[in-house]
Amino acid sequence: MLKELINKIIWHPNYNPKDYEIVYLHRIGNNEKRNKDQSILKAITVDKILIEDSFIIYEVNNRTIHIPFHRILEVRNKKTGKVLYNKKQKR
Repeated sequence: MLKELINKIIWHPNYNPKDYEIVYLHRIGNNEKRNKDQSILKAITVDKILIEDSFIIYEVNNRTIHIPFHRILEVRNKKTGKVLYNKKQKR
């Protein structure tokens, strides 16, 4: 369901990928400041991503980032605030 939703946002003519963002749990690497749970929330716009198998892939600071779908917490419209997917509400 999540992969289909993101593909729809990317490819369907009624959606503008720049209007949508994905909020995900980012695992902090060795070179980044750590907090208690070793992770932080980040958001990326849908127009900046590619989908490959069960990962979202995007570039930041000349680095390729792979985010597994299980770390995606929310997909929402940045303009309206409407949530299209929420991992907690999915169950």
